[in-house]
Amino acid sequence: MLLTHGGEPSPAAGAVARWTVEQVLALAPDDASRKAGNKLGSADPWSGAGFDASGAVWGLCKGSGSKPYRTVIDTTGPAYKCSCPSRKFPCKHALGLLLLRASDESALQEGEPADWAAEWVEERRGRAAAKERATADGDAASGPADAAAARKRAERRGARVTAGAQELEQRLSDLLRGGLAAADRPGYGLWEETAARMVDAQAPGLASRVRELGALAGSGPGWPVRLLEECGLLHLLDTAWLGLERLPDPLAATVRTRVGLPASAEGPAVRDHWLVLAQYDTPDGKIVTRRIWLHGRASGRTALLLSFGAAGRAPGQALPVGLTIDAELTPFPGGGQLRAELGRQFGTPAPAGSPPPGIGAAEAPAVYGNALRDDPWLDSHPVVLHDVIPVPSGGGWQLADAHGDAALPLAPAALSRPGLWKLVAISGGAPVTVFGEIGHRGFEPLATWDTAYEGEGGGGRGVGSVPGGSVVQLV
Repeated sequence: MLLTHGGEPSPAAGAVARWTVEQVLALAPDDASRKAGNKLGSADPWSGAGFDASGAVWGLCKGSGSKPYRTVIDTTGPAYKCSCPSRKFPCKHALGLLLLRASDESALQEGEPADWAAEWVEERRGRAAAKERATADGDAASGPADAAAARKRAERRGARVTAGAQELEQRLSDLLRGGLAAADRPGYGLWEETAARMVDAQAPGLASRVRELGALAGSGPGWPVRLLEECGLLHLLDTAWLGLERLPDPLAATVRTRVGLPASAEGPAVRDHWLVLAQYDTPDGKIVTRRIWLHGRASGRTALLLSFGAAGRAPGQALPVGLTIDAELTPFPGGGQLRAELGRQFGTPAPAGSPPPGIGAAEAPAVYGNALRDDPWLDSHPVVLHDVIPVPSGGGWQLADAHGDAALPLAPAALSRPGLWKLVAISGGAPVTVFGEIGHRGFEPLATWDTAYEGEGGGGRGVGSVPGGSVVQLV
């Protein structure tokens, strides 16, 4: 059975850049796939492997059966198809073939795709062309929606959320009246029951925050202070919802999103050359959330793409970190919201070039503070730090300003990741440019560049450098 996965491809418009090993590994859905793909990244199990200038890569991989697995990738999507039974995308065979292409240029022959590969690639690109023509002719509209019915559904859900917020306010009052120091005595069951009530009220955002409260109770020294802070933020969200009609439109949209109401991308699309800065997955209950950070070269905007996958399956959307895509992004509503939806892509991905302009470590907290004015529930905010040096500090690490006396502590989550040592190796004690998220827990590095390639003013030693100054992902 042939399995296929991936978004619609962009029309090819020239030779497609060969991905690096780092970019390929960043597409792996999990560590197990990454390890399995590495084992298939040599020429031994492959036959009939090739590529063409439009971005297609194909090959036959020897497996346990009598017939080899047919694997084909369209790197302009990216999208993958393999005859193996795996439900992971990309599967280990697709990863292995891309790793072989990245590490050994002579291992694959350039030419026309095999018939079975050409058929799938042409079908995909034909769908993209047909969709583009339909949009241009105005035939893509799905017809008028029943606005009255949609409004009634929204009103019914709003009433349920309001009832849930009122109930949650009462429970928070009871909690504070009884004293936070005793909040850990009932155990986690009480918090889960309250979260279930918020799910019944169709407010999954409130339910998620209640579960976080349950995890804080009794979580170590100082937990009552942390619990009080989170209770304050939850109370603020409750009261914001109950007074939604009095809020400015951007803040009201943010509150709806934080409560858990669905939103659609709207407003004018922004076309730019978007650099793919980082991509990483985080488990969130029964789903996996994938975050992809982009930076627009001309607009200077930073955007976040979100996609979701069921437990055990990777989210569908994936972009190669370190490449630039010419595409349109449509923003979601909300004050200070960076989330956007990827729209039409033009041409093919290209090498990234130089990193985005950055700021010093001393300026970063103010960026996060300004973002909190638009979204008080924001855990972190993206920022590019320029000329910082990773240095140990007590039991942790920090990014010190190379030209001043300011430093940012690394978030606790970053200290246990291999990416920290990769960052230290690339720096070699010299200044680097780092992209990451700054929040109340510290700075979490997500990607870096080899400053030795950045030209004058970089001054880095380039230990562990990568060809062409590519983005090096740290998560």
